[in-house]
Amino acid sequence: MADQANFENDAMQYAPQLYAAAMRMTRNTSDAEDLVQETFLKAYRAYHTFTHGTNLKAWLYRILTNTFINRYRKQARRPKEVDLGELEDLYLYRRVSSAGATEASRSAEEELLSGFVDSDVKQAVEALPEHFRLPVLLADVEGFSYKEISEIMDVPIGTVMSRLHRGRKALQKALWEFAGERGLTGSTGDPHE
Repeated sequence: MADQANFENDAMQYAPQLYAAAMRMTRNTSDAEDLVQETFLKAYRAYHTFTHGTNLKAWLYRILTNTFINRYRKQARRPKEVDLGELEDLYLYRRVSSAGATEASRSAEEELLSGFVDSDVKQAVEALPEHFRLPVLLADVEGFSYKEISEIMDVPIGTVMSRLHRGRKALQKALWEFAGERGLTGSTGDPHE
């Protein structure tokens, strides 16, 4: 059982990560701020139920994800405001920005990724259906394991694996289309043809 007096020291270190995840979920600054605030309020109120020695970060992400699903997905929302400028830590974006300095040592994947700009990757991720986007973000951006994502999203591990696989395939297809539009593939067709 956790002591609420320690909540600030224990949980607040995850505030920047939770805010970044909330931005990716809501795609809106004010909604992300509200989501994080509500998450911390719920976490504080329920902190006495948290078991020390377990994964606090995963526990907080579960509250964040459930709050997002319950609050934002089920209600009719105002027209979407998209502010992608603050979404900078996507996996493929990091790969693009950290591509080797020497051209000769780059792999074929790095060559292809060098043709993308961060807005292409962000657009491809944002276009994923939500039930695929959340597992992709939790796994590839936040670094959670299948088991942790299963607990966060409250779905079976098999469902996480399926959604993650399908989400990554959809992301791959979208990025292939971006590459084709830029002449990076030699064709504009499906990568599996």
